[in-house]
Amino acid sequence: MIAAYLGFAFAYVFGHGAALLSRSGALVMPSWLPIGLLGGGLVVGTILATRVSLHVQRTASPDRRRAEKLVGTAWVTGFVALGLAITGLSTVFDEPELQTVLWPAGSTIVVGLIYIAEGAVRRNALHYNLGTFLALVAAASLFVPAPGLFGVLAVLGGGAYLVAAMLERRRLAT
Repeated sequence: MIAAYLGFAFAYVFGHGAALLSRSGALVMPSWLPIGLLGGGLVVGTILATRVSLHVQRTASPDRRRAEKLVGTAWVTGFVALGLAITGLSTVFDEPELQTVLWPAGSTIVVGLIYIAEGAVRRNALHYNLGTFLALVAAASLFVPAPGLFGVLAVLGGGAYLVAAMLERRRLAT
């Protein structure tokens, strides 16, 4: 899980960090670069986290495997619901720019809530606490006007993943 946390930390620090620099005008860069950095880190982190989850399922009891699969399907449900909510809000209020802030913050809220569920199912307090922190930080980031929202997610979200990677090493050693 350490490598997965590091992949997600990369996505947050470099993806959201690049969005902050680009949108604030501090640095000129191609428009695809922030989303490319974010997406690349998310893909790597997701692949590594999926490998950990599949490994856990192989060695688990049938009841535990079922719980793991149910939590796994929550990822699809959470992001489909988020997509519908964001599309609905931006359409109803005729404000397509809402998607610019709702996707990064909303995605982090969904991730945080699912981490809470995974932490409970796996009895992993680190995962549970990381999820709690991410969900609260992402919700609070909506009070910060863009592009500052990206800075909050880069520093606090990325920082949380880096701390989780360090703590995971200690957790696995005990």
